[in-house]
Amino acid sequence: MSDERAGDTPRATESTDAAPDGGIATDAPAARLDGGGAEQPVGSPAVDASENHTVDAAERSALARLTESSLVTIALREYRLAVRSRWALGVALLFGFFTAAVVQFGASSVGPGRFDAVVATIAELGVYLVPLAALAVGYDAVVGADERGSLELLLALPVSPGRVIVGTALGRATVLVGSMLLGFVPGGLLLVRHLGVASIAPYAVVALAAALTGCAMLGVAVLLSTVARTKTHALGAALAVWLWAALLHDLAALGAVAGFDLGSGAIAAAVLLNPVDCFRVLALSQVDVVAGGFAGVLAQAGLSTPVVAAALVAWLVVPIGVATRLIRRRRL
Repeated sequence: MSDERAGDTPRATESTDAAPDGGIATDAPAARLDGGGAEQPVGSPAVDASENHTVDAAERSALARLTESSLVTIALREYRLAVRSRWALGVALLFGFFTAAVVQFGASSVGPGRFDAVVATIAELGVYLVPLAALAVGYDAVVGADERGSLELLLALPVSPGRVIVGTALGRATVLVGSMLLGFVPGGLLLVRHLGVASIAPYAVVALAAALTGCAMLGVAVLLSTVARTKTHALGAALAVWLWAALLHDLAALGAVAGFDLGSGAIAAAVLLNPVDCFRVLALSQVDVVAGGFAGVLAQAGLSTPVVAAALVAWLVVPIGVATRLIRRRRL
């Protein structure tokens, strides 16, 4: 009996030792001991890899959301900075006084063409005020941030330089559009008082045309601010652009039309190459009377409202797109 027991013990030991080599008994003890953790070391690499993959995907998703939301964050930052600098208040007061004075003196006079006179006056005077306000708001958008040292901080974030430019332009455009539309409110109220509610719709078209033109000139201002080295250079370039858009372009176009007897295609090109003339076309399309000067030849251009509006959008998008490319070459 003792021999049999003694013999049994080695056989049991052999079975235990042979199990890992043969691989037959591994399932039985390992499966039984899995609750205690025998199988866990074998399967843990796959589990850890799956968990790590899930964590990495979550981190990438969170980073993507952060990057996508950074555009809005930069826009909000620029909006707050523009409001604190009181540009918004200045633009709103400027356009509020301008529209109220034009409507009060134009619509209160006796005559059937009172509304036409008001719109024509806004169109002719707006060609000076709209680009001036837009260039004043945007000329230091990039170069001003560079001189303050905040541009380098923005570009150090996990955000592309193009997003910085677009966010900056978006924030300042929001301030500009809001201020200009707010400035048109006093004139609209006086217009309702003198001419009735029916005059609000065409007046609103003029206000929207002014806001869209302001955004187009703001795009040009952001481009100038991107290539300028100092705020002084940016301001000088902005004044030169305003002088060309508001005065010199029309004189050159009038001389070309009168001297070379240009056709409607050349007139249309002259209009589309100047955002200020696009504003004049959109504003004068709401009245039956065409004012003198360069506006007197606009009827020959044959431009529709969607084409002119698309040209203003292009004047906003193209300069901003060029600025997103040039910001990468800017030395901070």
